[in-house]
Amino acid sequence: MSTIPSATVDRLCRYPVKGLSAQPLERISLQPGRGMPLDRAFALAYATMANPADGSCWMPKKNFVTLSRHDRLAALNVEFDETSNIVTIYRNGKRVARGAIGTPVGRAMIEEFFRAFLKHELPGPIRFVGSPNGVMLTDHATPAVSVIGLSTISDIERVAGRTIDPLRFRANIYLQGTPPWAEFGWLGQEIRLGTTQLRVSERITRCSEINVEPGTGLHDLSLLQDLKRGFMHTDCGVLAVVSAAGSVAVNDPAEVPESR
Repeated sequence: MSTIPSATVDRLCRYPVKGLSAQPLERISLQPGRGMPLDRAFALAYATMANPADGSCWMPKKNFVTLSRHDRLAALNVEFDETSNIVTIYRNGKRVARGAIGTPVGRAMIEEFFRAFLKHELPGPIRFVGSPNGVMLTDHATPAVSVIGLSTISDIERVAGRTIDPLRFRANIYLQGTPPWAEFGWLGQEIRLGTTQLRVSERITRCSEINVEPGTGLHDLSLLQDLKRGFMHTDCGVLAVVSAAGSVAVNDPAEVPESR
């Protein structure tokens, strides 16, 4: 297999709390059968669902508070300290909530903040669920990492006529040096990022979350319409399942197939 010689890992991100902001990383270790460590490890679950989510097993997106329903979540920044198990929430650079999520009191403090922040939007009670060593509360039942080439986002910018923050697409791994839309040609193939090997499994179909600006929560773009108009689909990026353990760091080489 011939590969793209200039391709590199540009950025690594995890999203400790589903629906909230990215936490940038310099290096990660990946294992088969798992996604990025601590990615979507926690979530805010609707306690009024017929089968309430408690974070102990995978459940569909409808069970959780998400950015697609609550644009204002994008105005928040979250940090998770895996040593202390403390989640800290910031708004406009100011700390607005903090809790040790290994304790009932700590989780209650996080829940109380979000009940107030989303007061007029929630259908009922919510609970902060999840565990550092539990299941990934992603939109897909099979653990995977999401990968996007930055040139693909640049091509969407061409159609939209606007600069687009790549974080709108909430990917785990952003690549530099790949041709636009090359990711779709990797389906069913192995790629190597750093010392980790992954198998690309599927395209990612996007929802209204990409229309919301990170950091402000403003619904300021119509990227779903731009994708349909410019490319006749609403997909961007791919999911990849870890097939061989290893590590990935920013600026590591990305061995990915050349476009056919």
